[in-house]
Amino acid sequence: MKTKLTWIVLLVGSLFALQNLFATASKSNVGTVVKVDGLKFKEKASSFAGKPLIVEFWATWCPPCRASIPHLNEVYKKYQAKGLEIIGVTKEDRPTVSAFLKEVPINYHVAFDSNGKFSKPFGIKGIPHAMILDKEGKVVWEGHPMSLPESELDKVLK
Repeated sequence: MKTKLTWIVLLVGSLFALQNLFATASKSNVGTVVKVDGLKFKEKASSFAGKPLIVEFWATWCPPCRASIPHLNEVYKKYQAKGLEIIGVTKEDRPTVSAFLKEVPINYHVAFDSNGKFSKPFGIKGIPHAMILDKEGKVVWEGHPMSLPESELDKVLK
């Protein structure tokens, strides 16, 4: 029994480490100011100026991305009334994403970056990858969306 428990602990730890490995960028974006003006949205874009944001890079074909969507829906539900907005950025086309959303609902904003112009400067090497932006648009944290620290969300919402 003890051996089985040890293997389970090792497996869970390895999965957590892999999760963070895939949500990488070729450089740190912390401190970078991000403007989301150039993105095309699923719905009419609202103004994000002066609002804390989570910007998440994802794709419909990515199993870890699919797994993080319910978590981000919960984060949005919990913090939206406090002013937090979430933007899920994909390089895929509208028909692909529209079909996906019928299967897996996303309750936050979906934005399209089909030419990669928005995401390329961040050097994202693995998805899902999320960034928390403060009210001025400065990145204060980045990593896997399942690892979003509530302490950082609380800071940007003050």
